[in-house]
Amino acid sequence: MGHDHRRLAAIILADVVGYSTLMGRNEGATIANLKAHRRDFLQPTIAAHRGRVVNAAGDSLLLEFASVVDAVRCAVAIQHGMALRNTKVPRERQIELRLGINLGDIVVDADEIAGDGVNIAARLQALAPPGGICVSRDVRDQVLDRLKVAFEDIGPQQVKNISRPIHVYRVNLGRRKDRLSVAQHARKLLRSPSGNRWLSAVQS
Repeated sequence: MGHDHRRLAAIILADVVGYSTLMGRNEGATIANLKAHRRDFLQPTIAAHRGRVVNAAGDSLLLEFASVVDAVRCAVAIQHGMALRNTKVPRERQIELRLGINLGDIVVDADEIAGDGVNIAARLQALAPPGGICVSRDVRDQVLDRLKVAFEDIGPQQVKNISRPIHVYRVNLGRRKDRLSVAQHARKLLRSPSGNRWLSAVQS
């Protein structure tokens, strides 16, 4: 009798806020903008944090990381960077993301992954505010003493298709202008000879 191929992983599920509305306003521009974000910013940021893009269908991204610390660092870098990239875009065309991060057991089938570890990440993503990040208790506990990241406890949440309540924490990214200040500093590093350090700078 065969056995599932399983492993422990940190999972990020990202989703575009108000995608249907954006598509309704300007389908061509929305698709082009999302492709540009993925090509020029999201994919390099994910790769720099040793993540893997498992699926990039439609307006969602499913990412896998061997390290939960790398996953949280990547998520923070993404949200800081997206805030910066939106500064010169008209409000009605801005693309914002919600991110959910979970640490759990996943089922691996070729290059695809599934299981409760993925499902919980999807529910956490749905609870995140626009431009925000929600994580499970396991994620928060693993990174609490390793990263300079503050968490807001929003308590146990009963979510769709998960039998037990999930204890959820929201990452405190600061006010929008604070995020922009951090991201602008990162952009200066990117333009400097030592610019490879910019991805870690947005997490400090």
